[in-house]
This record gives sequence, C-alpha cells and structure tokens, in this order.
Amino acid sequence: MSLPTPVALSHPHPEPRTYPLMLRTWTYAWWKPVVGLFALVVGMFAASVVLLPLLVVTVAVDHKGSFQDAFSAAANLDHVTWQGMLWLNLSLAALVPVTWGIVRVVHRLRPRWLMSVRPGIRWGFFWACLGLAPVAMFAQVLVGAFLPTDPNDLGGSVNDLTPRIVSLGIVVLLTTPLQAMGEEYAFRGYAMQAFGALSRRPWIAVVLSATAFALAHGLQNPPLFLDRFAFGLMAGYVVLRTGGLEAGIALHIWNNLVAFGFALLLGNIDDILNVTEVSWWNIPLTITQNGVYLVLVLLVARRMGLADRSAPPVETPPGAPVLLPSTPPV
Repeated sequence: MSLPTPVALSHPHPEPRTYPLMLRTWTYAWWKPVVGLFALVVGMFAASVVLLPLLVVTVAVDHKGSFQDAFSAAANLDHVTWQGMLWLNLSLAALVPVTWGIVRVVHRLRPRWLMSVRPGIRWGFFWACLGLAPVAMFAQVLVGAFLPTDPNDLGGSVNDLTPRIVSLGIVVLLTTPLQAMGEEYAFRGYAMQAFGALSRRPWIAVVLSATAFALAHGLQNPPLFLDRFAFGLMAGYVVLRTGGLEAGIALHIWNNLVAFGFALLLGNIDDILNVTEVSWWNIPLTITQNGVYLVLVLLVARRMGLADRSAPPVETPPGAPVLLPSTPPV
C-alpha cells in the first residue's frame, strides 16, 4: 500500500522561494539549469532559422530589384525593411515559447512559474507598470534637456510619410511588445532563474543575467554596454523585489516603442537598430529613468501587497487531526 503524498509535495518548492530561486525544486539537480541555459542559447539561433521561410515569403511579396539583393538586405538588417523587422521581432518573441518548453521539459514545471511567484501574470500590477513607464521616460527627457549634449535630440525635421515608414510603423507597433516579452522571458526570466539555481544567491543571478543581456546585443562601446547593463540590473532587481516579470516587460515595451517610433518620425531607424556606440551623456539619462521607475514600481508593489516569494501550502504534521469543514445549517 502506497503512503499518501505530503501536502507540501503538491507544490514545486519545499519552502518559500524568491523569483531567482524558482528552479530549486524538490527534484532539482545541478545539470538541469546547465542544460537549460544551453538550450536557451540554441533556441535563440534556432528561432531565427525556423522563421526564415516567413522572411522569404514577405520579401517575395514586396521587393524592388532582384529578389536575392532584397532578401540579403532584409536579413542583414543594415537597411531596415518591414520584412527584416518582422523577422527579427518574431524571432525574439519566439523566446517566450522556447523558455516555456525548457521549463516544462527540463525542470518539469508549469511555464507559469516563469512569470511570477504567484505563479502567472498579475494583470493589475502589469497595467499599473505600463502606466508608470512613461513617467520615468518623461523624467529622462527633462534631464536630457539640461545636459550639454542632449542624447534625446534626434533632429528637427520630420521624415516624409513614405510606404516604408508606414509599413515599418505597423510592424513596430504590432510586434515590438512581443519582442520585448521574449527578451524579458529569456534574460530576466529563465536565465536569472538558472543562474540563481546554480549559485543559490539571488544577487549573483541578477548581476549575471544583466551581464548576459548586455553582451547579447553584440558590438558596443563602454557607455552603451553600461546603459544596457544598468537596465538589466534595474529590471532584475525589480524582479527580485516584486517577484515577477511584469515591471520589466512594461518598461521594455515602452523603451523600444518610443525609440523606434521617434526614429521613424524624426531620425533613422537603421541607426537605432544597429547602434554600436553612444555618448557618456547617456548615463545620466539611464540613471534617471531607471531610478524613477524603480522607486515608482516598488511603491506600487508595496501598495498592492505583492508577494515576492512563492507560498507552498503548510504541510500537516504526521498524526495531526484532519479538520473537515462543518456542515452548513439547512
């Protein structure tokens, strides 16, 4: 005769866990996060390959000149086209199901544990953060106006409304939120949990995931690396303190929408997407935006009473009486 399963085993963790330690489950083994991180890197490249037929079809439907030249330009992203932007954004968005699959197959966990310690998305908190992000970005613009060189200045003339601008605008509006989610699930989500499981130290997980996020953007000068590292560090700390990805996703969405939107309106989206260097004057803006957002998000999280740890059910001690609900009066 099999013994009844303890109540606590119905929960994946033997005790309350912070978000970076979610993978330290009852069945944890050191090799699982190692395999998972490898699978994540492979998945990043595989997603773009799997979606190549989409790029082929969209270029075939709408291109000028030879198909080969148009396809090469779209794939290289040196001159950004709507087809190339669609392919890039959906390739990054595919990291959401990639991380879901890793968590399900390697760790035997429900993918909902990647979103928060609840588990699952806390919609009220997400919409609140989506409203707070523009406030932090406005503070950044104000600070930039007082700097000797304002990094927010994209020029004074408005771009002509060409078919390229319109098609790129539609793709950016519809797919950039998905792209931002993919990056957050990959770096503040699975990578942070994997680093946390291996190190058992939440702060190490935050720092390593921020470093991986900055390095994943490729060639960049020191100020640009620090800019991205600072964003990853702030977003990771918010995840640790609030117990979920909602705040990071919200700010990431706004950051990319505003950056691409203003580039389409006033600047050059080729320069924004392929940027490899920025001025050191970007650092005060980064500190301002991240600092304001961090304070606002933590205040809202406290006001909403968000839990920053999972909550395993209390295990009933052996031999303790089982309390059944009383029969309601009739």
